Amino acid sequence: MNHSGNINHYIARALLGGALLVVGEAAMAIGFEKPEYTVVYKEGDIEYRQYEPYLVSESVVAAEDGDYQSAGREGVDRILAFIRGDNRSVAKSGKSGKSEKIGMTLPIEQSMAADGWRVALKLPNRYSQDTAPVPNDERVRISTVPGRLMAVLRYSGRWTEKNFTRRMADLRKAIDKHDVEAIGDMEMALYNPPVTPPFLRRNEVMVEVGNLPRAAADRVATFQAAR
Repeated sequence: MNHSGNINHYIARALLGGALLVVGEAAMAIGFEKPEYTVVYKEGDIEYRQYEPYLVSESVVAAEDGDYQSAGREGVDRILAFIRGDNRSVAKSGKSGKSEKIGMTLPIEQSMAADGWRVALKLPNRYSQDTAPVPNDERVRISTVPGRLMAVLRYSGRWTEKNFTRRMADLRKAIDKHDVEAIGDMEMALYNPPVTPPFLRRNEVMVEVGNLPRAAADRVATFQAAR
C-alpha cells in the first residue's frame, strides 16, 4: 500500500489547485481556518488536545471501489468539487438557491471507515448545519465532528507509508505506556503542499482517547490541593 502517491495527489489538488504556492507552516497559517483545540496535557512528543466541535464535508469511498490510494483520490475529488461550487446554497426561507464557493481550510483528514475510506475537510466557522450549502453529489455529506479528546503525534518528513506506519506505531506505543484508552481509529492530518521541503512539513497522526495519562490527573489534583 503506497500512501505517498495518494497524499501527493490530493494535497496538490487541494492546495496547489487552490493557488496556494507558499512554503512553510508560518505562511500557510495565514487565512486558513483549522479545527480549534486546547492542549490540555503533553507527555514527551504526544499532545493531548481537547477539540471543539466542527463541521466537515466528508465522503466515504467504498472499499470495493478501489484501494487506499485510489479511494483517497476519489474522496478528495468529490470534496473539492463541492467546495468549488457543486452545491446549492440554503436561503433564509429554507429553499435551495444558487451555488457558492467555500473557503479552503486545513488540514485534509483521512481515516479508515467501517465501509471504506473517509476523507474530510473542515467547513469554515461561518457555517452551521442549517446554513451550510447542500452538496449536489449525494456521496458528499455535511457532518458534525463532536468535541473530543485526541492524542496527537506531530512530525515532519516525507509522505511515505513507512513514515506514517512508524509514527502510528509510536503513538500507539505511547498511549499504551500511559494507560490511555484509544476509542477510535487512527487518523492522519496533512497541512502542506508537495512544494514544502519535507523537514518543514506538518504531519500528524491522532486517535480519540477516553482518558488522560495518570500523570495529568495527579498534576491537576496537586494543583487543586494547593489552592
